[in-house]
Amino acid sequence: MAGLGVARVLSLDLDGRSETSLDPDLRVFLSDLVRPHGLALREDLLGQGVGHAFGEMGEVLLRAALAPDEPVDLLVVAFDMPDVQPGRANAVYLSRFCPGAPLAFAVCDQGTSAAFTALRIAADCARTGDVRRAVVLVMEQTALHYVPDRPVTLPRRNRAVALVCEWSEDGGMTVRQSSGSDLGPDQGAELVRIGRKALGPDTAVILGADLPPGQPLTGVWTELADRLPGWRAEHRPVLVADLDRRHGRLSTLALPALP
Repeated sequence: MAGLGVARVLSLDLDGRSETSLDPDLRVFLSDLVRPHGLALREDLLGQGVGHAFGEMGEVLLRAALAPDEPVDLLVVAFDMPDVQPGRANAVYLSRFCPGAPLAFAVCDQGTSAAFTALRIAADCARTGDVRRAVVLVMEQTALHYVPDRPVTLPRRNRAVALVCEWSEDGGMTVRQSSGSDLGPDQGAELVRIGRKALGPDTAVILGADLPPGQPLTGVWTELADRLPGWRAEHRPVLVADLDRRHGRLSTLALPALP
């Protein structure tokens, strides 16, 4: 099936912190953000200066993922954790580090389904004929500078993943997303089973719920970065699935076997 397919995936961890985590404007922004909700700031974290800026993470990753002769038509940044430099439009900022000066925007507030949504939009845009190469950046950093009103799983590592997608005559990806308040593990398992059956019995499967805790957004994509080259060499189709219980959304990505 012709369409936009995942050509390669690159994952990168960054140690340390961004100097912007000590910018006093971060406290001002967060104070205005949390005050109407009665939430407290993490003064200890603001004083220490922790966390990484998505702009810096994405810049390093894009330089590693793209060659100068690989123009990009579309850049989509997917994230769930807030940035430590909230005043910057990261998608627009990062587009300058992509050959081709691509159209750029971000997807957020969708939990672990954000990257799947970004891939689905990229695939839809490619059908217009204007997108031959797209990059989806999936990023999360470790610091939440306020006390949330409900338990959340924080990332253990500052991590960014680049999914470089290119037009392919026989390797187009398929992204499906199902939502509903009654979407539970049983229904999710059935949808994954159907997706695996459609691809074939030798399908390699990555399930978000099966991964070790610590990277709620980038975990499945790091696993794909590690395993995809081997599966491609074995000519195996791939199914990536993740259930976001907070938003009640199951997302799947199907990649056909390549010749």
